[in-house]
Amino acid sequence: MHRIVESRSCFLSHKIRFASLLLSVFALNLFSLSCTSKPSDLRTLVPAESLIYLETNDLAAAIQPILDSDAFKQAAKTSPDLSALKGVQLAIAVTGFETSEERLTDENSVGRVQPRFVAIADTHAWNWQAGAFAEQNLGAFVADVYRGEPAVERTEKLGGKYFKWTSRDGRKAFALVIDSLIYFGNDETAIEKCVAVKKGEADSIAKTGKLPNRVNGSLASGYVSTDGVAQVAALAGLTFATSSSDDEEVQSAVAGILPRLIRGTITDISWSAMPDQNGYEDKFTLGGAADSAAVMSETFAPTSQVNTELFQFVTNKAPSVTLYNLGKPNIAWRGLLLTARSKVDAFGSAVIGEFSNAFAEPYGVSDAELFLANVGSNILTVRTDAEGDRPALIATVTNAEAVRRSLSAELKPDKAASDASGFEVLKDEDSMAVFAGNVIITGDVDAVTSCLQARSGGTSLGPATVQLFRPANSAATLSFDNEQAAAIADLISEKRNDVAATNTISITETRFTRNGVERSVVSNFGFIGWLAAQLAAE
Repeated sequence: MHRIVESRSCFLSHKIRFASLLLSVFALNLFSLSCTSKPSDLRTLVPAESLIYLETNDLAAAIQPILDSDAFKQAAKTSPDLSALKGVQLAIAVTGFETSEERLTDENSVGRVQPRFVAIADTHAWNWQAGAFAEQNLGAFVADVYRGEPAVERTEKLGGKYFKWTSRDGRKAFALVIDSLIYFGNDETAIEKCVAVKKGEADSIAKTGKLPNRVNGSLASGYVSTDGVAQVAALAGLTFATSSSDDEEVQSAVAGILPRLIRGTITDISWSAMPDQNGYEDKFTLGGAADSAAVMSETFAPTSQVNTELFQFVTNKAPSVTLYNLGKPNIAWRGLLLTARSKVDAFGSAVIGEFSNAFAEPYGVSDAELFLANVGSNILTVRTDAEGDRPALIATVTNAEAVRRSLSAELKPDKAASDASGFEVLKDEDSMAVFAGNVIITGDVDAVTSCLQARSGGTSLGPATVQLFRPANSAATLSFDNEQAAAIADLISEKRNDVAATNTISITETRFTRNGVERSVVSNFGFIGWLAAQLAAE
């Protein structure tokens, strides 16, 4: 049976929309009156076995950079007042995942993944206010999510006011109000575990000693445990497998290999969001296994130079461009493959070896290592369309003959194109490689053509944009988006209909260390905005 797993079942699956939308519900409806209880240590309220943990000690501060951005102001009719959110604390814990399969036809089905989660909010309001909020506002929210008025049960349970909502199709949501705290989730057991932690009957995630220290000035933070990485890896394996091939044997191989590979290289993940003059700076740290982290930090060491001349071939209309800045690209590639093969069994190693060149095929390259051994340290990959179907690669050639041997055998000399452009052109029906002096531009025909036109027509990236690519990183990606601002504005306010698409920009920098991978993302809306955009897409 051909099985399709929803892409939204990846990291922080779409059901986290309960918690994400809770932010906007709070923003619109939280009480203006509050008591003066001191801040809670949210980490002491969450079970030790939580797989994924997110927290913010001030919802207003976490959301404010979105509202302050020029992109939001251009896209939104109004800006919501966050004054009632000041000091409101929120933690979200994913305690497990449930999978189900819905048959579409005799040969096809849809796999759905729902995380079991609980959101804990310390409103610092009086208990009667928190109870009224749970009954009225959360009840209305649940009805909206379930697209119909659910049945509601109200009881005194677990030391507080307990609410249970049941939709017509059997889905359930739960809330518990104790003092100023509101527990809300889709799993009754998860709430019970939180209460046990509060009473001292079970350990909290704070006692595990694994959570990273809070970063001074951070707006929000998060953590994925080793067990969380394992479960997310399994989900990623299923998702990637179904998109990799229609062949069931290939799908089975990918579904088995990818999770082992992820578990063998990543131990945990931490995240913190900091305010930045452009919006947010999100910092992600992927803890790495000692052996693989050591290899990657050496083989992916960056150079101290960025060849800005390559950017003259990058059109300023490209949705994204990535710079790989590696001392020896072929050694980095070889180290990556050897590390990957060491993390799986013999069958998995053989599969990785067999398909290792598949990643280079969209660029018209059949022998990735030979190609990488004969180009410079700086390599650009350009996505020229929103879907990523038309990529191009740009690099300095150090050995033209070797590079020609590394290209697909289907690429043949095209005299007419060569005469027209003044460059050596190799071409087939879908791909093209152009040797422009000591630079090669290769990939999809339309993408390569747009790169050449950018240089000849003066529509390449400007110097100020190119300067965003700093030499201290192994990789850096510049991305542009013209839909996110409107989606976020429509979610938390109301988008304007009389304004053209609003562009946003992000720069992602990646570095390899002996402890793992460090990634920094500076953007207008940050990871918090990304979550909101995913919610809007629902």
